[in-house]
Amino acid sequence: MNATANEFRPGLEFDVAALRRYLAQHLAEFADSFAGPLQVRQFPGGQSNPTYLLTTAQTRYVLRRKPPGQLLPSAHAVDREYRVMRALAQHSQVPVARTFLLCQDPAIIGTQFYLMDFVEGRTFWDPCLPDLAAPQRAAVFDAMNAALAQLHSVSPQTAGLADFGRSDGYLLRQVSRWSKQYLADELAGRDANMERLIEWLPQHLPAAEPAAAIVHGDYRIDNLIFHPTEPRVLAIMDWELATLGDPIADFAYHVMMYRMSNASIPGLLGRDLRALGLPSEHDYVQAYCRRRGLPGIADLDYYLAFCMFRLAAIFHGIRGRVVRGTAVSPQARKYAAEVAGMAALGWLQAQRVSVA
Repeated sequence: MNATANEFRPGLEFDVAALRRYLAQHLAEFADSFAGPLQVRQFPGGQSNPTYLLTTAQTRYVLRRKPPGQLLPSAHAVDREYRVMRALAQHSQVPVARTFLLCQDPAIIGTQFYLMDFVEGRTFWDPCLPDLAAPQRAAVFDAMNAALAQLHSVSPQTAGLADFGRSDGYLLRQVSRWSKQYLADELAGRDANMERLIEWLPQHLPAAEPAAAIVHGDYRIDNLIFHPTEPRVLAIMDWELATLGDPIADFAYHVMMYRMSNASIPGLLGRDLRALGLPSEHDYVQAYCRRRGLPGIADLDYYLAFCMFRLAAIFHGIRGRVVRGTAVSPQARKYAAEVAGMAALGWLQAQRVSVA
């Protein structure tokens, strides 16, 4: 988490003294760290859950909290983020930040929050990696691919996450969930392509469903922290959408960068991948399949249509928060404006599946 932290954004302030007292009392092994001054600044990211840098005389931490205000049911689940990160740290080699504490008492800073390590490293916002040389770009992509394959290879039972979600019917439940959230948020408006996808997706589900795995839900390059100098993932961040589910859907959401142009979430569509030193979509998919022992992904195009619909629904939810005045990120209006474009891209992808 190497982005520059700033002062609190309006409406996202809290009582720093109350937080310091709470942490000093509930983190005995870190009591000395919180005995002195505590500086709190807010990161510019944290689209869904506001995220803060805590600096003491001895070290730095990161606090992630639910936003204040009216929230949609099941959204902003910081308790689930905390649980999955803690389980993976204890029972796997998946790179995650170390967590220290979950506070579910809203009286402390106004909403639930958890505390984790500050991970020093690099965050890349553009998958083209313009600041790296071509050989370094390929190595970063390989590390990104490997970290996701590693996550999907973890047994939920071994990690103590067997009850972290239902183990079957993931795609249908996800289509239903995001359809309901879209339809419930009338203030965010309506889109014809979203309505078409809501009808089309349940009717064209893949025949086979892979075994459930721990899925991240928002695996993108900008949600990864890389080593300061090496092409190695130090931490996967932003676990709010994590659950048990279809690992191919999780991977397809990540691969979606190949089908997207350089919009609000930067993509690779139309870029000269060979000149950039980046793998093709085919080679990237094959690398994941080799790591997972899969023969291939027959229904990738359907999964991509689903993921585009899901992302459009996420943007739609952000637009609703903008309308209500509860959006927590400066980028919120930018994402909110992408609903129609992403829904159109999803419907175009669905039509390709139908033709094939």
